Amino acid sequence: MAESSETHDDATIEAWKLKKMIKSLDEARGNGTSMISLIIPPGDQISNVTKRLAEEYATSSNIKSRVNRQSVQAAITSALQRLKRYKNVPPNGLVIYAGTAMTEEAGKGKKKFVYDLMPFKPVTSYLYKCDNKFHTDALKQALESDDKFGFIIIDGHGTLYGTLSGNSREIVHKFNVQLPNKHGRGGQSQNRLSRIGAEKRQNYLRKAAELATKFFIDPHILADLKFVQQKRLIEKFFEEINQDTKKYVFGVEDTIKVLEMGAIQTLMVWENLEINRYVLKNNATNEIVIKHSSKEQEADERNLRDPATEAQLEVEEQMVLLEWLADNYKRFGCSLEIVTDGSQEGSQFCKGFGGIGGILQYKLDLRLFDEDEDDQGVYEASD
Repeated sequence: MAESSETHDDATIEAWKLKKMIKSLDEARGNGTSMISLIIPPGDQISNVTKRLAEEYATSSNIKSRVNRQSVQAAITSALQRLKRYKNVPPNGLVIYAGTAMTEEAGKGKKKFVYDLMPFKPVTSYLYKCDNKFHTDALKQALESDDKFGFIIIDGHGTLYGTLSGNSREIVHKFNVQLPNKHGRGGQSQNRLSRIGAEKRQNYLRKAAELATKFFIDPHILADLKFVQQKRLIEKFFEEINQDTKKYVFGVEDTIKVLEMGAIQTLMVWENLEINRYVLKNNATNEIVIKHSSKEQEADERNLRDPATEAQLEVEEQMVLLEWLADNYKRFGCSLEIVTDGSQEGSQFCKGFGGIGGILQYKLDLRLFDEDEDDQGVYEASD
């Protein structure tokens, strides 16, 4: 069970990292056609791809613009270097992005992109493209859920139950029915036949509903749906708060403190949490300080100064907090759930509780914890 939970955590984190990478690639824009997207399907040969890239390099010498020509050739060279890491194309194929681009992160400067990765699902076709942007559709398709969706088609002649997963459709069950037609008889016959017709239609709808329950609303199937799992987890978090069990924590600083104590059982973080983790050094004292700042806090230079001496603190490391947590949560003996704001419960967690919190392994009174801090001085986080 623990192994299954760990596998779930790893898959969730890898999907989040891929989503973050896609966002970065989509925001990148280059001058000219110097950004290369290379998608190699399984079964292709590395030697064949290397030969094609060598031909593209030779063709690029015809580009009139010297700057664009050099940029394209540099990107092709980077792609060729990445190909040397592989003897064979991986089972799901290989995706390479290379090029120099302007990004929102880099402002007016340039940022070099070189990525090689193996997608979650097999890519189906070869792609080589030089453009002013990266083409990420293949990666986005890899993020599409494998969950099956049920559909029902019902009319006066019968009912069909089917499932849809990606582009694959499957008929699960179907049955036909013969319902009485409208009639032109009058008197007592009309009332009797109308009653019989209504009963048959009612029985038909009841049967259709019962089969829908059988094929689509099995509680064991629902329990496996990620959306339902996440909804239940957040509901449990709210229940701990409502009952004041002292087995919960929320907010960046309190959550990090309790995490480092090893007291968190399930760590919950919003996928779009815009908090950065800074490792700061006071060169006068050699003291290392850990700070967590939002974009608004980062705009205030006082956050990069020592509060006692006003000395400027040197940034030794800056990292998205969720990324740091994804790399380090196992050290603290907890599981990590990356949550969305797609449900009412998820939205409430993200907006009302700071987008970060956790369910604890044991009771912990944070008020006493804060009083101890006041007595002992400033809390220092570990790195």
